[in-house]
Amino acid sequence: MCGIAGIISSDIDLRSEKEMIWKMSDSLKMRGPDARGEYITRCAALIHRRLSVIDPKNGKQPMRFGKYIIVYNGEIYNTDEIRRELRFHGYVFDTVCDTEVVLKSYHLWREKCVSRLNGIFAFAIYDMDSEELFLCRDRIGVKPLFYSLKSDLFAFASRTDTLLKVKGIEPVCDENGLNEIFMLGPAKTMGKTYFRDIQEVLPGEYLYYNKGKITKARYWTLEAKEFTDSESQAQEHTHFLVTDAIRRQLVSDVPICTFLSGGLDSSIISKVAYDYMTDRGEILNTYSVDYEDNDKYFKASIFQPNKDSDYINLISDYIDSDHHNIVLNNIEVADALVDSTIARGCPGFTDIDSSLLLFCKEIVKKHKVALSGECADEIFGGYPWYHREEILFEDTFPWSRTTDVRKGILADGFLKNGDAYARSAYDETIKRTAYLDTDSRFEKRMREMFVLNMEWFMQTLLARKDAMSMETSLEVRVPFCDYRIVEYAYNMPWKIKAYNSREKGILRKAFENELPEIITWRKKSPYPKTFNPEYVEAVSKMVLAVLEDKSTPLCEMLNKDSILSLIENPNSLSEPWYGQLMRGPQVLSYIVQIYTWIRKYNVQFDI
Repeated sequence: MCGIAGIISSDIDLRSEKEMIWKMSDSLKMRGPDARGEYITRCAALIHRRLSVIDPKNGKQPMRFGKYIIVYNGEIYNTDEIRRELRFHGYVFDTVCDTEVVLKSYHLWREKCVSRLNGIFAFAIYDMDSEELFLCRDRIGVKPLFYSLKSDLFAFASRTDTLLKVKGIEPVCDENGLNEIFMLGPAKTMGKTYFRDIQEVLPGEYLYYNKGKITKARYWTLEAKEFTDSESQAQEHTHFLVTDAIRRQLVSDVPICTFLSGGLDSSIISKVAYDYMTDRGEILNTYSVDYEDNDKYFKASIFQPNKDSDYINLISDYIDSDHHNIVLNNIEVADALVDSTIARGCPGFTDIDSSLLLFCKEIVKKHKVALSGECADEIFGGYPWYHREEILFEDTFPWSRTTDVRKGILADGFLKNGDAYARSAYDETIKRTAYLDTDSRFEKRMREMFVLNMEWFMQTLLARKDAMSMETSLEVRVPFCDYRIVEYAYNMPWKIKAYNSREKGILRKAFENELPEIITWRKKSPYPKTFNPEYVEAVSKMVLAVLEDKSTPLCEMLNKDSILSLIENPNSLSEPWYGQLMRGPQVLSYIVQIYTWIRKYNVQFDI
């Protein structure tokens, strides 16, 4: 994985803006600590920071072929197949890295090349003759890509704060941005950011920029198709797709490991990885995360019925992995809220972010690449809101069913249009859902839930995973985001997907002969969070300091009495702020992250 950025401008001579270009490059250092490269002309600058995983000795970027120059971030998992096809067309290769394959694919097929790529990626290709720029992002949106157009200056980058290094791009947040933060966050509308001047390339989208004009197109969206497989065929095909995705993503020229929580998804990945590595005489290293004294304070709930620690040793012993349990200090998790906000470039998933950041810092001491089980829940129906009918048919986001908690921490009259903004975001998502004419009311709703989860909840988790891991220079791959799995699962009837009336039932059935029964049929449990009151105490002190700081406009936006009441009774919320993991302590943490974001980027508000 890497960090990329660039500028196209007819107004300024970029050869005289090397200091600005170097600052942009420096802001991407953690995404690519192994090498840096720039291509600079009067009207174009391309920037690359490399984390070397495949063919470390070669593959220097920016890479040129003919009139095209590429800066690329990602991994292509069908590189060998595409390389063979390109060789048939007469192309020869100087490296074994996927960057060269992507570049020469574009040379042959132009934008049609992206439909052939199976992987996670964000890249830019510059045509030196026409001065046209091509940008593209992977289908699911695993890799980030942001851009800004100001007059005749177009800039793009892997991070929003990289774009803030560009002259003329200002850290301004308008009412839309505030609605994103307070009414939808930590999720956000795809294509938008919290900064007025910065947008996002959509998952499955490419764009051309040429002489002040942007032309966009979606090359991939979910399509509703008739499902013709029987239940047994669905089990077999699910097993094939998941196994194939995992095995393809185990290719690496540097040490690789897996995250292992003791749940179904990470156990499947770790078992397939163990078999793959054993065949090569290698040992699989697995990693789990916990918090000091967490067992003492854990309380079971509908969202988190049991502790991961009860299952991790069982599965690691079963596959005979070299297991490492990382135990985090609760005060350090609170302190890392600041670093995790900077890593993401905006307020995020609170201690769910900060704990992952600390977790990745430990893993990267020995490994450079990891596989993780994110996103199986979104596509295979793992969350409770898929299975509780009273939530399923509510006409709202299932993880944020009301804005009452959100409005409760805001000053009276602030963001008067917040409810309408959130409602519009939900309605627009539903409109993008593809149905079959033969779908029942229930199946239509399940398709809507799939799209809602993929475009919102899954994007939040993917942004978290990319930002926290890359901040530590760790590459994390997510096999369940293989678009083939996503397409297949979207069209799978619920009675098959929820085999035996269980969350992710088809996935459980597909792998039941490869895992211990207790792991296969264990009730779903989310990413572990801290239950230690030490964390709440630390965060509460941080929030009190925020409320006393009048140097930012945040205090004017908040209801101080409501927040003080939450500090006194952090378990008082009737509904979670967001999903399974953001409750009272996380709302306090979110305020800390908003404050950090404002101070770090000197955010200005236009409302």
